[in-house]
Amino acid sequence: MNTKTNAIALKLLNLYRQEHVIIGGWAAVNTVFVNEATDDVIKELREMPTGKMLVRHIENLRRGKTKMDSIDSELLPYGGQMMESIAPIMLTHDQWTELEDAILRFTPDQTGLDMFLGTGVVQNFGNEWPVAIRTALSQRPNLLPKFESILKTYNAYKFWNTASEIINTPLTDRVRAQVQADMPEYETYLPLFGNAGTELLDKLRKFISSIN
Repeated sequence: MNTKTNAIALKLLNLYRQEHVIIGGWAAVNTVFVNEATDDVIKELREMPTGKMLVRHIENLRRGKTKMDSIDSELLPYGGQMMESIAPIMLTHDQWTELEDAILRFTPDQTGLDMFLGTGVVQNFGNEWPVAIRTALSQRPNLLPKFESILKTYNAYKFWNTASEIINTPLTDRVRAQVQADMPEYETYLPLFGNAGTELLDKLRKFISSIN
């Protein structure tokens, strides 16, 4: 097994399964699928759970059968149940007021993130808040750019904390492969912390390399 090829296949499969929480949706992830799914990656995907469905989707995109901003309903991950479970999202007048105020007052730091996550309307959705809030904001798209900043900050701290834990914890081969698959996210978010983030990213790369 080629480690790099396997890592790319895992990344594409993660994007396929998590499209519902990615800003840009299918239009964003489909571009990655088409650009990065080499023949070797396709071969790896065929051996992974739900990978055959992703392969069919990629083939449809390349043939032009499926538009670059969509997916055939029969190939939706989880049988489309993820989309059905989060729609529609209805908020009361008071919840809209609280949410809009929280979004507009947000500052891209730990304090701002804690304040946003501590609001009642966000806590009401538990761990599903990124999907639920994004779905609700389809009714008020003017707030989506600011919400994207919130998600970016949230992901930055999430990957910072995960990377910090990883370099201090023995890893299994499976976890190592997952880290390699997620490396593009680490490379995106850790530099947001300046020199400290860049140094942590370098440590993570060296740590993963040292156990290959």
